[in-house]
Amino acid sequence: MLKRMIVAVAAVLVFVTPAWADTLVVTAARMVDVERGRYVDNPVIVITDGRITSVGTSAPAGLPADARRLDLPGLTLLPGLIDMHVHLADTPYVSGWTALERADGFGTVLQAPHARATLDAGFTTVRNLGGPDFADVALMQAIDGGFVPGPRVIPAGAYIGATGGHCDVTGFPYSMEMESDFVADSPDQMRHAIREVRKYGAQVIKICATGGVFSRNTEPGQQQLTYEELKAAADEAHMWGLKVAAHAHGASGIRDAIRAGIDTIEHASLIDAEGIRMAVEHGTWLSMDIYNTDFTQETGTRFGVTEDNLRKDREVAQVQRDAFRAAHAAGARMVFGSDAGIYPHGQNARQFAVMVEYGMTPAEAIRSATWNAAQALGRERDIGAIVVGRYGDLIAVAGDPLADVRVLETVPLVIKGGEVVRDVR
Repeated sequence: MLKRMIVAVAAVLVFVTPAWADTLVVTAARMVDVERGRYVDNPVIVITDGRITSVGTSAPAGLPADARRLDLPGLTLLPGLIDMHVHLADTPYVSGWTALERADGFGTVLQAPHARATLDAGFTTVRNLGGPDFADVALMQAIDGGFVPGPRVIPAGAYIGATGGHCDVTGFPYSMEMESDFVADSPDQMRHAIREVRKYGAQVIKICATGGVFSRNTEPGQQQLTYEELKAAADEAHMWGLKVAAHAHGASGIRDAIRAGIDTIEHASLIDAEGIRMAVEHGTWLSMDIYNTDFTQETGTRFGVTEDNLRKDREVAQVQRDAFRAAHAAGARMVFGSDAGIYPHGQNARQFAVMVEYGMTPAEAIRSATWNAAQALGRERDIGAIVVGRYGDLIAVAGDPLADVRVLETVPLVIKGGEVVRDVR
């Protein structure tokens, strides 16, 4: 008798929605199970107050009479996409010295339209890894408050790097005394800088371990933070419950960052065999932006990119793509990071095809921007899959993304938190 009562109560509790809850029921031709890389036909997804409450192939009992319904015949559902490396305040159309012709708040203003373009492209979560100090924190607050449309933003707040390094302000004469507010030239300074950017709203720590392509007076292969400084960054951030993303092109900087416990290596352009072995051994995530060089080299100096920056981009472009192939073949953990802002926002999904060209299956490329990215962020309870309990962030596309990943370059419908934010079917 007791067993029958328990079964009966469980059946009633399959789907119980308070009368005041907002409910959306979504049906489609099929859904991508991103964890397993396979389709589920005729899915029925129920989203209540922004979270997924049911996933199946038939509507659960107990749906409220006023539940909204969205039928998507012929379309394929996927989780909202995640870009682990964007710069929402940057535009490729203003670069190099031409940026000095713009007022200080120019990039801050650009964040709003760039956020909208990113959301319309199907990216419902982004990790913003640098821009005007704490402008991305303000953007996150504006989006979360419903003042402007955009993806869920995980802000870095500000860059942290070495004096004269990629995250500092370089290229100006001594008389101008231009420098970043967040430079760290010792382990203690690194700890202080992390505490300060966290204090003002950073939800991820961005450090620059090596030189870069788009900075002046630095070379991508140069290591610019010591192992001790990198270890202090990882230890301090982890103590506060934060992840660390390290800009690192050069092989020695990558190896020290991995050894120090950094969570994600950004770019990883010149990673060598030992670095790949270490990444696999430590489970370090690699975020390799292997598309954007196409735009940079095609447009050249037209928008202010200096010839020196173009030279560095040429030198690392193919090496990075070959390293991506080698890292994937070795079993390294990889996430989708585009560096959008180096090329136009909203074109993020163009990187998927390049990832497939250099060794991934379409399912693996999609997983890098969903399931894997959520794990790397430590937010697998919220995003990255169409699973009960996670946010109701969905996209719908025409065609077969597991056969042709380019269909993700055109996303006609986007749902964020159970609200349809784009519908151009």
